[in-house]
Amino acid sequence: MARQRLGVVLLVPHPIATQIDGIRRALGDGALGRIEPHVTLVPPVNVAERDLPKAFSIVRAAASSVPPLSLRIGPVATFAPVNPVAYLRVGGDEQALDGLERLRSGCSQGPLDRPQDHAFVPHVTVADQLAAGRLDSVAAVLADFSADITLDRVHVLAELPGRVWRPVADAVLGERPATVGRGSLPLDLETSGRPDAEAAALLSFEEATAGVPFAVTARREGQVVAAAWGWSARGGLELADLAVAVEHRGQGIGRHVVAAVDALAARRGCDVVGASAPVQGASAALLAAAGFRMLPADEGATGARRWEHHLAAVGPEAGG
Repeated sequence: MARQRLGVVLLVPHPIATQIDGIRRALGDGALGRIEPHVTLVPPVNVAERDLPKAFSIVRAAASSVPPLSLRIGPVATFAPVNPVAYLRVGGDEQALDGLERLRSGCSQGPLDRPQDHAFVPHVTVADQLAAGRLDSVAAVLADFSADITLDRVHVLAELPGRVWRPVADAVLGERPATVGRGSLPLDLETSGRPDAEAAALLSFEEATAGVPFAVTARREGQVVAAAWGWSARGGLELADLAVAVEHRGQGIGRHVVAAVDALAARRGCDVVGASAPVQGASAALLAAAGFRMLPADEGATGARRWEHHLAAVGPEAGG
């Protein structure tokens, strides 16, 4: 049975991540370029492909129960003499550290559970396999390095060839799915930075974007029934693709997903949502019903047309 090697982490945000990579470069960290600066919650574990949806669900549930974390990174310390590793300490007030521990414990369940060889020490590794003679000097030189960060989401990373680790799912901290259509057919809508593997299978999804990416995923009884993805940039949000699973079409799910996309655009301070779609058909009908208007075509243009929905003025909010 095929397996995927996963890890669950808190990625350090930029620009602090860039500063940390500078330290890693100076120390000759062999993992530089293969994995971004991070706090490990679940060390690498092999997960059967059939268990991936359950693993992602566990991470989403754990993330929803913990608010964003305000932490302090630094100064440098080492695990010597046990391991020749230099790392940045991760600290914070009692509430933040309690949330960090609850998040780690919540993620370490089911297919993501694995034996722990050591007690959990939150840290950001800056160099592995350093010569013993350098460890003390590194700690002394970087004794004053520290930075305050706020972490608003948790990421699931997958190992690719060459021991490269890349995000395959994420979940926003402290955000529970919005439930719509209560009654016989309730629908859970969740926003994230990227679609997970289940949602991406419905979409024409690409890693590269022209702005800050997003995904909206609709689930019913834990199963993905629809998804959308795109990005926001310069006051606009681009809906790159939206798909509803064939067996769930005709139930109004697409309208709920478009409404969630509009709401996300407003939270990000965007005043227009754009998309490309045919002149006629289900996609055109959905966009028109949601308030999108088809723009005039350029002379000689064929195929998909440009659609836009101008939003009421709403101030940006955090998150999303």
